[in-house]
Amino acid sequence: MSARLKLTLSYAGFLMVAGMLLLLVVWAFLLRYVPPDAAALPDGFMPGRDDLVRAFRPAALWALVFLLLLGLVGGWLLAGRMLSPLTRITQAARAAGAGALSTRVALEGPQDEFRELADSFDAMLAQLEAHVSEQQRFAANASHELRTPLAITRAQLDVARKDPDCDSAELVARLTAVNDRAIELTEALLLLSRSGQRSFTHERVDLSLLAEEATETLLPLAEQHGVTLVAVGEAAHAAGSPALLLQVTMNLVHNAIVHNLSAGGAVWVTTSTAPEAAELTVTSTGAALDPATVATLTEPFQRGAERRRTERPGVGLGLAIVQSIVRAHDGELTLTPLEPGGLRVSVRLPVAR
Repeated sequence: MSARLKLTLSYAGFLMVAGMLLLLVVWAFLLRYVPPDAAALPDGFMPGRDDLVRAFRPAALWALVFLLLLGLVGGWLLAGRMLSPLTRITQAARAAGAGALSTRVALEGPQDEFRELADSFDAMLAQLEAHVSEQQRFAANASHELRTPLAITRAQLDVARKDPDCDSAELVARLTAVNDRAIELTEALLLLSRSGQRSFTHERVDLSLLAEEATETLLPLAEQHGVTLVAVGEAAHAAGSPALLLQVTMNLVHNAIVHNLSAGGAVWVTTSTAPEAAELTVTSTGAALDPATVATLTEPFQRGAERRRTERPGVGLGLAIVQSIVRAHDGELTLTPLEPGGLRVSVRLPVAR
């Protein structure tokens, strides 16, 4: 049976039970005080209990039949009105299952259980639509990035095949550089696909120690780019994977170094604690950034105002990996452009208990 029919029968059943209880009350508190036989009074005839029962039984049966019909018809209409939001949600779910992820229930009315369910369903569809769009963009960009080194390799081999005097040592060096680039990109893609999984053990991790390790490791790179690297802050204990959180710190510091001023740049790595969170902040100097552009920096293969490769090192997956790892730790990543230029990146993670 459908839910509407079940509700209808339930309403009708409750009405019948209520009617029978009413008749039972009439019998128990009224008719039992009437003498069973008729008695003649000086001013006329007085009916007895049996007379009243014979007169009351048909009326009671007709009343129960009326209550049954009223319960069925009224219950059917009432159940249909109550379940109409579920019908709209079902239609939206079928449309979404057919691929129309832009479908929304958009239920009006009071904020009751059905409205809450519809709003939750709409929010789920919005997140699903955004996730599918992000995956489509990621697949397109990854295909482009992976196809580029293969195309370069084929072009260089074609040139070498047509040129009998080609320098084999130079060709090997070029192919090695392209191959290293492809390996770096593939490893970054594998790390990105695994970083969102929650199959890691939560440990007590001091973010200040990770900041010190990242700055010590990347100090030669900072000196090469003429960037001053400073790490300060108090101990900040977060709950998570030490290896993944170290990857987050390394990626943020690395990005801050390579995407900085050409000369006289600086990077500050700080840690702090709050009642419910541990925070890691990487602040860097650099060019002025548009807030709309900053909002897209966590997308794969996004580099400032330009996608794809530039003269800067990296494969464009640093902040995308950071975003994925932070989400897997139930944390929050915030990117804030600074005036007159530069970027502040904050990572808030649940504090270790």
